[in-house]
Formats: sequence, C-alpha cells, structure tokens
Amino acid sequence: MTDAPYPVLRTRPKRDGRFRDGHPWVYKDELVLDRRARGLAPGTVAVLENSERQPMALVAVNPDSGIAARDLDRDPTARIDAGWVHARLERALALRDRLFDAPFYRLCHAEGDGLPGLVIDRMGSAVSVQPNAAWAETMVPEILSALDALIAPETVVVNRDSRGRTQEGLEGGRDCVRGADQGPVRVLLNGATYLADLMSGQKTGVYFDQRPNHAFVAGLAKGREVLDVFGHTGGFSLACLAAGATRSLCIDSSEPALSLATDAADLNGFSERFEARRADAFDAMRALAEEGRSFQTVVCDPPAFAPSKQALVAGMRAYERTARLAVPLVEPGGTLTVCSCSHAVTPDALRETVAKALRIGRRTGRLLRSGRAGPDHPSHPALPESGYLKALTFAID
Repeated sequence: MTDAPYPVLRTRPKRDGRFRDGHPWVYKDELVLDRRARGLAPGTVAVLENSERQPMALVAVNPDSGIAARDLDRDPTARIDAGWVHARLERALALRDRLFDAPFYRLCHAEGDGLPGLVIDRMGSAVSVQPNAAWAETMVPEILSALDALIAPETVVVNRDSRGRTQEGLEGGRDCVRGADQGPVRVLLNGATYLADLMSGQKTGVYFDQRPNHAFVAGLAKGREVLDVFGHTGGFSLACLAAGATRSLCIDSSEPALSLATDAADLNGFSERFEARRADAFDAMRALAEEGRSFQTVVCDPPAFAPSKQALVAGMRAYERTARLAVPLVEPGGTLTVCSCSHAVTPDALRETVAKALRIGRRTGRLLRSGRAGPDHPSHPALPESGYLKALTFAID
C-alpha cells in the first residue's frame, strides 16, 4: 500500500452530504476525478476531502468503478497497513466468538465489519476469502497473515469469482493457497453436517446467511414432509430432517449441488428420508401439481432473480411465478417459505407477491415470520444493500 501521507481525493461542491451522514461509498459523479485522480491505481488508499479541503476519511479508490471510493477509516490520520487489517479482523472475530460456540460462520461481512468488499467464511479449520474490492485484492498477503495470527487455518482458498469483482475490473479464479483441495469440507449447522465445495461451489460453498431461517423452518417441520425447491446443496432439507421431518424432496437444476446434498444426507443418516430430483424448478412444481402432490412444509429459496435495480421488473415476475406455482403444493395447515437474496427486492414487495399468489390460488395465509440474514452478516446501518436477504414464512389455510 502507499506510504502515508496518502494522495488526496476531493468531493464535488455540495456532494459530500451522503458520505458525511455515514454512507460508506462515494460514487464517481460525487468526486472530482481530474487527470491526477483518474491516474490513481485501483485499490490506492487516499485521504477524502470535501470541497473546502477539510479531511473526512481514508478511502480505497477505484477510478474505474461506479463506486469510486470506499470508506476505510473515518480517522484521516490512520494508517492502512497490516496492523490495521489485523485489528479489524480481530474485532470481527471477537463478535463471532460471542455469537457462536463452534467455528462455522461468516468471519467478515464486508462493509458490515468495516472491511469493504472483503468476505471471509470460516468452516472449521478451512477458510474461504473473497477479496471483492480492489483495495482488498492488493492486501491479500496482509489479510492472510492476520488470519494466520488469529485462527491459524489449515486450508485457505482465495475465491475471486464474485460478481462484485467484475464491477471492480478484477479478474476471476480460485486458488487453494494453503493445504490441499481434498474434496468437500464438512460444515456443522443446525444439528446437521453439510458439505461445502470451496473450489467449485457457488459463492464460498456454504450459505451461512440462511442459518436462522433454516432453524425456524426446521422447528415447524417435525413430523412433516418437506418440499425444498431451489434446494441446491440441501440447506433447508438437511436442517428439517435433523429436526425430525419425515421426508424431504430437494429439487434443483445443478447436478453437482444435488450430489453434495445427497452425500450430506448419507453422512447424516438421512438417506432413506431424502430424495434429490434434478429438474427445472418451475417445471418440477407444475409436474407435482399435476400429480396431485402436496406437502406440509414448502420452501422456495431461488437464486437472485433481481441482482440489480435494472433487473427488478423481470426478477419480480420470476418471484411471482415461483409463489404462484408453490401455493397449490402446500397442504392446508402447512407452511410456505419464500426467500429472496436480491437486495433490490424489498420485504414488502416479496410479501405482496405471495399475497397475490394466495388470491390467485383462492387460499388464505398468515405471515408468521419475516427473516433476515444471521448475525454473522451484520448490515451497515447506512447501506440498505447490505441487508439483502429476506425469508418470509406463511401459515397456509
């Protein structure tokens, strides 16, 4: 990183209000991006000044990104070095140690932990590191050194495959930089053992954010049959089976994901109660309805249908289609859980989508719970985008 004193970046006149009020990002059109500023290498640390030349913070700069500056430290005299990274990760670890009694969690959740763009998932003795912003990419050695000092992981994978890296102009790929790729890693959650593929799985290979939502649905599923649509590696299925569900049908279009789910079911002793079906989720729900099938617990946890505001209209149509096909599959007295990991989709929009599906299906329901990501995914209070996950559970009459 650049030695202090850092270069200076300045906001345009009257364009510093959002940042001054706590927002962690500065967009390109809010900055004076003259020839000197545009010449700063992505990931450079700079002092952010307002138009009156008053220092406000240290920021990570990327002139090539729509998010041209990310808040690192509101103390403009701080130094962004190995010690700073260690202190931030130590703070994040201390919080998780208070939240969990086993080392299976998201250790660092980007802006929510004061490390913008950096995601770290801890799976026992293995960690997956996602440096999704240019500054984090430049400091991967310091990040790994801090992890060594704090938790001494045996296996470390650096995962560079996120959508966020593309927006930062960064290359993709995954590297196992410590240990060896010996296959899926075992992850203990909600009384079940999951299998996470760190080198080939989606994101980091496990969805810690859904932990409390898995637990809530599982608590309602004892003695019931479960339909897990968009089930991927068996997130809801395994939690429900561990809680005493009689059976679970897990539907997904990904053969590798279903293979991991099946292997995990075998590992847990659930194989006789677990069925994996590879199919398009919409086709599968239509086929089940034509067969006259119904379930006491139905879960739909689709991928991000609306990953951006530009995709919101098409995404909402996909969520509406999901809910409309799911409602007829719920037995009277059963539950339906619909999830969205699209930050552009609000809880109210998702609730209204299910309400519309209930009207079309001539069913009634009651919203039991509006779930979010687990506490190892803290939201930045001034960044609504960091509270992306919604999980709504309805009792269906």
